[in-house]
Amino acid sequence: MFETLGFETLTPRSASVILGLAIGLAFGVLAEVSRFCLRRGLVGPKAERQPALGLWLTALATALIGTQAAVAMGWISFAEHRLLASDLPIAAILLGGLAFGAGMVLTRGCASRLTVLTGTGNLRALTVLAVFAITAHATMKGLLAPIRTGLGEFTLPLGDAISLAHLPGGAALVTAVLAAAALAYAARARLSLRQIAAGIAIGALVPLAWVGTGFVLFDEFDAIAMESLSFTLPLSDTLFWAIASTSVAAGFGIGLFGGSVLGAALSSLASGRFKWQSFATPAETGRYLAGGALMGVGGVLAGGCTLGAGLAGVPTLSVAALLAIAAIAGGAVLTDRVLAPKGSTAPAFG
Repeated sequence: MFETLGFETLTPRSASVILGLAIGLAFGVLAEVSRFCLRRGLVGPKAERQPALGLWLTALATALIGTQAAVAMGWISFAEHRLLASDLPIAAILLGGLAFGAGMVLTRGCASRLTVLTGTGNLRALTVLAVFAITAHATMKGLLAPIRTGLGEFTLPLGDAISLAHLPGGAALVTAVLAAAALAYAARARLSLRQIAAGIAIGALVPLAWVGTGFVLFDEFDAIAMESLSFTLPLSDTLFWAIASTSVAAGFGIGLFGGSVLGAALSSLASGRFKWQSFATPAETGRYLAGGALMGVGGVLAGGCTLGAGLAGVPTLSVAALLAIAAIAGGAVLTDRVLAPKGSTAPAFG
């Protein structure tokens, strides 16, 4: 479609940076205002868990409906997407998901939440993101790549069964069931109208990004990757681009990360929530660094973070995405229970 828009100097890749920046800006504002975070819904303070998870599931239901509606309209297709590869890398997904979940408990936030916190002046989050980006890049293309390739050899040949769309009833029925289940939990959480609106708006960004990169900016002569909300690859790409921008072109993910930080910064400054924060003790520093490294490795192995594999991945109806987000959730809950003080039901780092 891109070639019909009449741009003479703008390429699909450069346009994708602008799109990523706009979507990231919206996500940063919405996530900062609503404190959008899956970790809080899993292992946060007890009083916050249900509304936090309800908010996240409201966004997921919106993303499911919007994404599959775009597929039904013929605008996008996930037939060739990596999440729907017929061979399921089960060992990498399970171990990566568990590692990512453990890491986000140690750092009190997943990659998306830490991106937002960076925009609010949190230097702990910024430090973790640097470690996350380095370890993610090392797992993709560097020193830690043998871990990825080794675990990637353990696969299950699922064929068409990799997509839930092949279940009886097809994509429409599966989408309806998953969205209904998510909304049923959200209804029990008794969210405020502001939280519901934020959840819907965040969820709508997922199909907007899929359609933007996979349909509006599609150009068969200058193709770009179809992408949506995610922070594992974008953070790795941002690191590499910052080091070698003269030889590496920016893309959607770099715009998304930059926009998210900027959106969170503008929102927190406007509301008076911006506050410089840093580490309090060496032990805290070590815990955060370890968590960042676990998330960097785990995000690559699992195929994404809570957004890439969860909020944007599940709407593709990929078994791999569902397995990844389940492993991430399991890793978070297990780590929280292990670290909880003896004799206490409260989370150690909630």
